[in-house]
Amino acid sequence: MNDLMNLLKERRTYRRFCQKPISEEILAEILTAARYASSAANKQPLSYVVVKTPQKVQEVFAETKWAAYLPKEQGQPKAGEEPVLFIGVVQNLKINPNCDTDAGLAISNMTLAAWNHGVGSCIIGACNRQKLSELFGLTEDQKLHTVVAFGYPSHISRIENVEKDGDIRYHLDEDGNYVVPKRNLEDVVTCI
Repeated sequence: MNDLMNLLKERRTYRRFCQKPISEEILAEILTAARYASSAANKQPLSYVVVKTPQKVQEVFAETKWAAYLPKEQGQPKAGEEPVLFIGVVQNLKINPNCDTDAGLAISNMTLAAWNHGVGSCIIGACNRQKLSELFGLTEDQKLHTVVAFGYPSHISRIENVEKDGDIRYHLDEDGNYVVPKRNLEDVVTCI
C-alpha cells in the first residue's frame, strides 16, 4: 500500500523533459492501462492517437499551451525540453457524448502507468482542438477530449501543504522546480 501512496504522491505534472525516447514496451503498458480503466455502462467510448515521430510531436506541441499560472517564458518548455510523445484522448460521440469521467479515469491510469517507469506527463486541455483534430484525422463522430504529453522529466515536481493564505497556484522554487500546493485533508473532507 505504501508503494501505491508514494506513486500517487510523486505522479505530478511535469513540463520539461529530457529528449530520451520512451520504449515501445512502456508505451504499450501506458495504453493498456488506459484500456483497463473503468467505463460508464462499460461502453468504452474512448480511443487514443499516439504521436511519437519527432516531426509530428513538434506539430502537436505547437498547438498546445502550458502552465497557465506562470509567465510563458517560465511555463512553456523551451527547445530541447519538449515532450517526446503525445497521446490524444478521443471520444466517440456515437457511443457516449458525455464521457468526462471515463476520460479522467483513463488519463489517470495512463499517467500512473507512465510514472511507474519514471516517465512524467502533462495533461493538456489548453490546445487548438480544431487543428489537432485535423492532424489526428478525426471524423465528425469523434471529438478530441485531451492531449497528454509524456517524457522523462528534467525537473522535480513536489507537493506542499497550502499556506494559510489559501493560494493553490503552483509555482517554481529557486531551483526552477515545480511546487504544487495541495489543500489539507481536513479542508476537503466532511464526515457526516
